Amino acid sequence: MFSVIIPTHDSERALVPTLAALVPGATAGIVREVIVADAESRDQTEEVADIAGCRFVASSKPLGLRLNEAAASARGDWLMFLRPGTVPGPTWIDETIAFFEQTDRRNGATAAVFSETDAVRSLLARLRLMPASARQGLVIGKAFYVELGGHRDTSDPETALLRRIGRRRIVTLSTPVSASSI
Repeated sequence: MFSVIIPTHDSERALVPTLAALVPGATAGIVREVIVADAESRDQTEEVADIAGCRFVASSKPLGLRLNEAAASARGDWLMFLRPGTVPGPTWIDETIAFFEQTDRRNGATAAVFSETDAVRSLLARLRLMPASARQGLVIGKAFYVELGGHRDTSDPETALLRRIGRRRIVTLSTPVSASSI
């Protein structure tokens, strides 16, 4: 169903818990592929990605261009962008599937982020009083991503994309996302 894209740079330790959290999704058949879009790491990031069966793409290009290229090469109809070290909670599979099914009825013009682990930030995000953050991950239909122009070559391409999507078109899922302390 979807392709997971993880931008990395010297992220070997942070990548492990993120990839481990995706295994149940691969087993359930909703994770089609994981693409690691690397910024020429000097640590063992490539080896970690290889052991996990990820497609590894290294480039010296800026983050926005790396993310765009990874998305363009993705085989899934849906994209999930996660930072290394980001770990979606155990309910992410069921809730993501429900989001897919609801979005299909709305012509795919919405995106989703996971909840913050901080209760106040999570409530503010649900009420759309606080903008979504890249640390919450992003689930978006590939066609909608392309329509928006994807990530751009800016100083903060993830935040810029979230702004272009707009608060009203971003659903905050109840599944929390945490950052690994590794």
